[in-house]
Amino acid sequence: MRLGLALGYWGRGPDPGHVDLAREAERLGYDSVWTAEAWGSDAFTPLAWIAAHTSRIRLGTAVAQMAARTPTATAMHALTLDHLSGGRMMLGLGLSGPQVVEGWYGRPFPASPLTATREYVEVVRQVLRREGPVRLEGRYHRHPYTGADATGLGKPLKPITHPLRPGLPVLLGAEGPKNIAQTLRIADGWLPLYWSPLRTDVYDVEDLPAGFTVAPLVRAQVCDDVTAGLLPVKAMLGFYIGGMGHAARNFHAALMARMGYGTEARRIQELFAQGRREEAVLAVPDSFADEISLVGPRGRIAERLALWRAGPVTDLLVTAPDPATLRVLAELNS
Repeated sequence: MRLGLALGYWGRGPDPGHVDLAREAERLGYDSVWTAEAWGSDAFTPLAWIAAHTSRIRLGTAVAQMAARTPTATAMHALTLDHLSGGRMMLGLGLSGPQVVEGWYGRPFPASPLTATREYVEVVRQVLRREGPVRLEGRYHRHPYTGADATGLGKPLKPITHPLRPGLPVLLGAEGPKNIAQTLRIADGWLPLYWSPLRTDVYDVEDLPAGFTVAPLVRAQVCDDVTAGLLPVKAMLGFYIGGMGHAARNFHAALMARMGYGTEARRIQELFAQGRREEAVLAVPDSFADEISLVGPRGRIAERLALWRAGPVTDLLVTAPDPATLRVLAELNS
């Protein structure tokens, strides 16, 4: 099982320690470093900055939001970064949810998310393969565009720049069963948001394609006080379950329910909607936060890390607050 460093997206501003953390991860033998985006910083610019300050570690987006860019624009980002980094780029994509797609990006959330995702990936693949002009007569993506308001002058094009790697890896963030099943068919890897090594049956990924990447994100912290160490995990879960999506359509809450915490998920949503955010965080069960993270003394983390290694996970993308935790995980995973 390879280790990756997950830096996520910026909060109020850029984290001045991210480059140093990425360089330390590279020194410790971590295989990859990953950035993200929500409705603030973008995923690609920080990754380019990190690429310029590292030499070996692979670079990934976990995830870049599909609604933020046309698939051709996303493919341009990926092939550009792949060239500049010497072939280290991995493209992780996610559809996001209606609240973000319609509220932030100002476009309709697709009635058929599976179709929209499949078409998006197909266009990206066509750009990266550069076998000919991009052509797709899809429901959501048409190349050339042929809508009622088209000029009729659109021309099929292929990228001017020759991609460094036509097979640049494309991974998808997927939570629902149908979305996960499609991911196994059309992508090179899967980026689970919540992964519990105790509940792998929830995901139904027993028959994985050869060479397929399974790369969940996990919060890790070496500390003596497990309860205190779980608070950042609970804060993340409270925000995602309560605030990252509408109460009637929240993919994160639905996943938590499938993992056996439906009542708790609904309570978190209710508290968050009432503005009682601290209570929403505290309502996240310690047991749930604990099974999707690696928190506690070194010995406890070593025991729990063995559970992650025993399953189908190929890459563990670690969100860690300090270099010491990164070092412990590198030692335990060697």
